[in-house]
Amino acid sequence: MASEDAPRGLVGSMMAKLIGVIAVSMAIFHLTVPLTGPPEELIFRSIHLAFALTLIFLMIPASKAMRGGWRLIADGLPLVIALAAIAHLLINYEYFVTRFQYVDALTTYDLWLGAALILLVLEGTRRVIGLALPITASVFLIYALAGPWLPFGLDHGGFTIEEIVEELYMTTNGIFGIPTNVSAKYVVLFVLFGTFLERVGTGELFMKSALALTGHTAGGPAKVACVTSGLFGTVSGSAVSNVMTTGALTIPLMKRIGYRPAFAGAVEAVASTGGQIMPPIMGAAAFVMAEFLEVSFLTVAAYALIPAVLFYVAVFMAVHFEAKRTGMRGMPRSELPKLGPVVRERGHLFIPLLVIVTVLFMGKSAPMAALCGVASIIPIALARATTRGTVTIPMIIDGLIAGARNALAVAAACACAGIVIGVISKTGLGLDFTTLVVDAAADMLWPALLLTMVAGIILGMGLPTTPAYIMQVALLVPALARLDVLTPAAHMFVFYFAILSSITPPVAMAVFAANSISGARLFGSSLAAVKLGLTGYLVPYLFVFSPALLMIGETGDIVLAVGASLVGVTCLAGSLHGYFLGPANWWQRVTLFGAAIALLLPNMLATVIGAVLLAFVLAVQYATVRQNQAESAIEESR
Repeated sequence: MASEDAPRGLVGSMMAKLIGVIAVSMAIFHLTVPLTGPPEELIFRSIHLAFALTLIFLMIPASKAMRGGWRLIADGLPLVIALAAIAHLLINYEYFVTRFQYVDALTTYDLWLGAALILLVLEGTRRVIGLALPITASVFLIYALAGPWLPFGLDHGGFTIEEIVEELYMTTNGIFGIPTNVSAKYVVLFVLFGTFLERVGTGELFMKSALALTGHTAGGPAKVACVTSGLFGTVSGSAVSNVMTTGALTIPLMKRIGYRPAFAGAVEAVASTGGQIMPPIMGAAAFVMAEFLEVSFLTVAAYALIPAVLFYVAVFMAVHFEAKRTGMRGMPRSELPKLGPVVRERGHLFIPLLVIVTVLFMGKSAPMAALCGVASIIPIALARATTRGTVTIPMIIDGLIAGARNALAVAAACACAGIVIGVISKTGLGLDFTTLVVDAAADMLWPALLLTMVAGIILGMGLPTTPAYIMQVALLVPALARLDVLTPAAHMFVFYFAILSSITPPVAMAVFAANSISGARLFGSSLAAVKLGLTGYLVPYLFVFSPALLMIGETGDIVLAVGASLVGVTCLAGSLHGYFLGPANWWQRVTLFGAAIALLLPNMLATVIGAVLLAFVLAVQYATVRQNQAESAIEESR
């Protein structure tokens, strides 16, 4: 046995080194691009995809059950074919860019290598993120090929395999389209930034700061989850990874002070999901939005800021009211870190985030901002003794490798989403879908928004946010544009529901992740998550009717809209969780709900009505609280 194991161990060690070299090369390649400028767009995207597919096929086997020669065939052969398809593009680049698209016939190499690459992108995506997106893309491919035979009015002229391969492989409308460009241009750099921040201990800074600020208050650990997940989520950009990182500490703490497992998991799932809409970094889909809207990333961050604040205020107040209603206390101060020492020891690790924001405000590109942020991490960590020990050569190499690995899921998802976008573009499905939504809504905006929300959540189920958002842009945004919704508001509307699909049953990926820690059942935790995240479902409607919440409009309108909305989401949380100044009975909860809706509506009369309703509840509750305090004082005196 030893003689057989030794070669296997040697081969495994060599493979690990090879993967490490390729991953480091991928990271360094993307880090140099902001300095040197990207190559021609098709070449840049092709090299990026080549790196990603190489690492996927080397790292993730087709099946864990395969061994020996079968595994070599199942993993090695697809890699060779994928690299051959990309090499064909790179070697014959002039031919690709000078041929007359849809006029010149495809060569045999074009057809076979293009078809193979499409299938291998599907397979690579399956390996790294699961079946949901590849199945979705496959359905779109079948739709394109089987056009004349489709039922229910879905039929169209149909396209040949040659036409589909040309669209998806020979142009920048498919696999090498905008999604892959975003992955290559932005995502790898920001993933590297987040990876290095985590390596030098920024996650610990976030957690200890949140514990120091909110751990002692009512329901403290739940508030820690809100603060930590908001901070960490803006760096990680992934709801599931955020849950698994911060939830490992916050969920047990919440259960320890008395929160039900379902509620504890829901708090972490919802708070982690919101990280993708929290500036300054957000998730990968935000960079895709900047490309689609043809605006700077800073502009997208500005659109997202107020809705993100509303989302987190609502969640924070919900956990506060739930804690007060159930009589939960915070953690003992003796068990909590103090903010002063935490900031003195690790506060300097906030500086890389400030570097990114500063560079963006200087008018530089997002890739350059990310590069400056990455470059600042090591010297900043070395500047203080408390973090100096985290910086070593092995750590830097490991950070480059981990950053490249962490970018693979987005790279594969973007390439696979490109297949969907290419099919939608080729078949005109986007126009058909727009007509369907507009007709079903009878040219009225409210029904169209409801239909778009439902379609968006369904399209996003089980998918990462980025491909879910991309598909919704192609299918749903044109319908909203037809109904005169501002383009930024339409994009933010579908962006929100692409994100919220991760907490919406039945396929709520962030809730699944939280349940693996909390031990709760899906139904209870999903119900709690939807209740906690209800503001997230309402906010998109608000900025469609009130663009001031996207910082579009006059300053006075923006200030009024923000103030009313902040009070409104607080009322909504109080209504749903039965507490405000004190416990709320049924009619007070109904009145608070009415006040919330009125305050959230972009109408001055509604705002006044909401303020009056809130003042009435406050007056009644204040009187009740004073009476209870007086009665308690009398009881104590006896």
